[in-house]
Amino acid sequence: MAALSDWFWDERFWLPHNVTWADLEDPAPGVEYPKAGHLLRALPLALGIFAVRIVFERFIAGPCAHILHIQAEVSRRAQPNAVLEKVFTSISKSPDSRQLDGLSKQLDWEVRKIQRWFRHRRNQDKPSTRTKFCESMWRFTFYLCIFTYGFCFLWQNPWMWDTRQCWYNYPFQVLTPGLYHYYVMELAFYWSLMFSQFTDIKRKDFLIMFVHHLATVSLISFSYANNMARVGSLVMCVHDASDFLLEAAKLANYAKYQRLCDFLFVVFGAAFIGTRLIIYPFWILNSTMFESWEIVGPFTSWWVFNSLLLVLQVLHIIWSYLIVRIAFNALMRGKVSKDVRSDIESSSEEETETNQTHAALPKRENGTNGHFGSKPWTQNDDSW
Repeated sequence: MAALSDWFWDERFWLPHNVTWADLEDPAPGVEYPKAGHLLRALPLALGIFAVRIVFERFIAGPCAHILHIQAEVSRRAQPNAVLEKVFTSISKSPDSRQLDGLSKQLDWEVRKIQRWFRHRRNQDKPSTRTKFCESMWRFTFYLCIFTYGFCFLWQNPWMWDTRQCWYNYPFQVLTPGLYHYYVMELAFYWSLMFSQFTDIKRKDFLIMFVHHLATVSLISFSYANNMARVGSLVMCVHDASDFLLEAAKLANYAKYQRLCDFLFVVFGAAFIGTRLIIYPFWILNSTMFESWEIVGPFTSWWVFNSLLLVLQVLHIIWSYLIVRIAFNALMRGKVSKDVRSDIESSSEEETETNQTHAALPKRENGTNGHFGSKPWTQNDDSW
């Protein structure tokens, strides 16, 4: 284990040339540098955040949903059937035509009746609007609070106004209490998201989002361990700037305030593109790639860190494209096209029937008549 630890914490990887871990072990009295051991404190805090979330959704978000007349829908339950239940749980939730024909012969049921059973069974697992509202309200509250804290903290520090301050005297940069709390709170929240994925609304992209949260935890931990916390705090603040707006738009949609939902989605899109396609590359990446090269010089973990940030920028471009496509479809078709990251939905048969019903109506029931007013885009997770 000692040999493995020595290999993992190899100074030639983590630190600039001519700097050792021993140089960072005994700072002057009253001075502290980031240490990897600090990150372990985020784990119990993540459990605490998860517990706070449960209380919040029950005693704050729940009553708010009641005030807004958002009720838990009661879906029609599927008729108990051991054979179909076994197929549903162990083989497929949406059997193909061959499987439907086999089940039809085995049960002596019409194929249409079996399709209806699977649709009702899927809808039993579909989360109610109230559940989604409570989940989004928790995320909105946390994202807004952590962004406010981070922005106020950075406003008082010189590296927000001059990013070269992120690299002067690196890695001998003092860890302030505000920076420590910002990092540990962010890290704990993303740990809590990983825990809560197993109890949250089920998504089609469960694995993708799990990997996303794991990558976020890794990037936060990586930047803290080699004391790139100053520039790391800028990265976190830029990403937090638009997240709460998306959750706010979801809340408006669930409460059926469609015009407010439309407005918030436009603001979210503008904030997302502005922060992640303009501020992030021209302010943060410029600092991590060019200013740091000039002041500190490259070293192994520097290459790794910048590679991860560049991958993140590629994701920003993809997500921005999806946002623009949603807005474009809304303008062209009068509704937002279905997000591939939506919650568990009913069968394609049900969707076809629903689309046919909507096509027969001169105006949608919610009265948006051309606004960004369909549920699907707001049913996705947070995480752009």
